[in-house]
Amino acid sequence: MPTVGDQLRTAREARKLRVQEVAEATNMRTDHVLALERGDYKPFPAPVYVRGSVRTYAKLLKLDVMKIMEDLAAEMDRQSRPEEAPGSTRRRKSVLDFIALQLVRFGWKRAAITGLILATLFLILMVRAKQSAEPEKDPLADLPPPIYKPAKDSGRGYLPLPSTNW
Repeated sequence: MPTVGDQLRTAREARKLRVQEVAEATNMRTDHVLALERGDYKPFPAPVYVRGSVRTYAKLLKLDVMKIMEDLAAEMDRQSRPEEAPGSTRRRKSVLDFIALQLVRFGWKRAAITGLILATLFLILMVRAKQSAEPEKDPLADLPPPIYKPAKDSGRGYLPLPSTNW
């Protein structure tokens, strides 16, 4: 199976394009074009630049970009990983790293708005729960007990007659 570099070089030569023409059309340096065709990815600062350059180059040559990218991923996996920078240490990822990654994927603005909405809903639920936990106060609880006060006694020992104003 030909390497990605071989596929790119073969397609370029089939279209009768020079390296300089490819470099001008893709806005890449000629040494990067030649490095891609050799399968040498060391001149690139990071793998993301390799993938972007190969994608651009394959589009220019009208190749099957998805197949080329799959081949590139397999080829990069087979190659040994570059040494880490001196002084860098690997550390275990924490929960905060995971949360930060999810926030970056979700978007900080959307995360802030969603957080505010959730905080507001939480506060509303807490206020309602507190109100439902307290028993309702009886509005008549503060009134003094009723005291019966008889009408003025006429002195005859009889109950007063109701008025007959018809």
